[in-house]
Amino acid sequence: MASNLRVDQITSSTTGSVSIGTATFTGGLSGDITGLNVTGVITATTLNQNLGAGSSITIGDTFIKQGAVGLGTTDTAGRNAGVGTATGTLIYNTTTDQLEVYTPGGWQVGAKIPFTATGGTEDTSSRSGYKIHTFSSPGSLIVSGGSKSVEYLIVGGGGGAGAYGGGGAGGMRTGSVTLSPGTYPVIRGAGGGGSGQGGSGVPSVFNNTGVGISSITSEGGGGGAPNGTAGQPGGSGGGGGGYFGTFPGGTGNRVAGTSTPVPSQGNDGGAGTSDDVSYTAGGGGGGAGAVGGAANTPAARQGGNGGDGSSSSITGSSVTYAGGGGGATNNASPYIGGTGGSGGGGNGAEGGGTGATAGTDGLGGGGGAKVPAPYGLNGGSGIVIIAYPTA
Repeated sequence: MASNLRVDQITSSTTGSVSIGTATFTGGLSGDITGLNVTGVITATTLNQNLGAGSSITIGDTFIKQGAVGLGTTDTAGRNAGVGTATGTLIYNTTTDQLEVYTPGGWQVGAKIPFTATGGTEDTSSRSGYKIHTFSSPGSLIVSGGSKSVEYLIVGGGGGAGAYGGGGAGGMRTGSVTLSPGTYPVIRGAGGGGSGQGGSGVPSVFNNTGVGISSITSEGGGGGAPNGTAGQPGGSGGGGGGYFGTFPGGTGNRVAGTSTPVPSQGNDGGAGTSDDVSYTAGGGGGGAGAVGGAANTPAARQGGNGGDGSSSSITGSSVTYAGGGGGATNNASPYIGGTGGSGGGGNGAEGGGTGATAGTDGLGGGGGAKVPAPYGLNGGSGIVIIAYPTA
């Protein structure tokens, strides 16, 4: 609006672009001056004493008001391209999350905004120098300051067992990602239900809500099979069920119940088999660290063992997660069920229906298979853990 104003004509209602060269305020100023593109230098001899409470001067996202000065923000690229290098120039750099000041020696680091996060069960004692957030139920990790690289462990819900095939373990993913301020919803996947055909486990997810990361998902384990059926695919695949032949275990590294591939999370389930006369046994569910075992030949009279899981020390102690469930047999002792894999896999039952156990909650273990009805046992729920250094 105004382009040729004297300095004493700039008021709280002035807007537009003003080129003033070098000038000095000699009178009082009150109200807000916003939206000005000021070229030149203003010195304010009485500005401090005359800028009233609640008033401000705003230029872009930089402001001056009583009791506070806001620098606005830029990143390293913006700093290098568009910020002057006069000694004493001060910026807040979003690339480094730090105040920086220009000195004769170049840009130097000022104060760093500390990383602050809340959510889940918080623990600062189990792992020296680290804070740990454990989500055993749905919730959110809320980052309210700074940015930092954090470690994650995400385990999907274990698959439920079938009558013969053990449930596949939930997918297991580990790694690190840099988080900035924002809200990150967490889904902790439930285990799949045991039945004649076991249900697949539910994925566990660490979500992105537009703050710089992609969602990280660990798939649910595949359900174990009844007789005469292949195991279901999943983070780790469920065990197959034998009947007048051999039936394969489900494929690992898949979206549960589908053929869609996912990043490496687990292994295939073992095959079930039958001697076509009286012996039937299921394969073990796959685990994060090993494939599920195939049912042994009729002479061995044993269901397949669940695949072992994998260990993580994210909490400060080594814990094994995501073991597959053991397969079951259809005849009583000496026929025996398969053993669950390390990391929460449930044991399969012998033909009399005894000895079956569910997958372990919080570890994402696959359920153990069981004959006769009621058939296979449930898979264990998954877990999401975030950890980072406090220094």
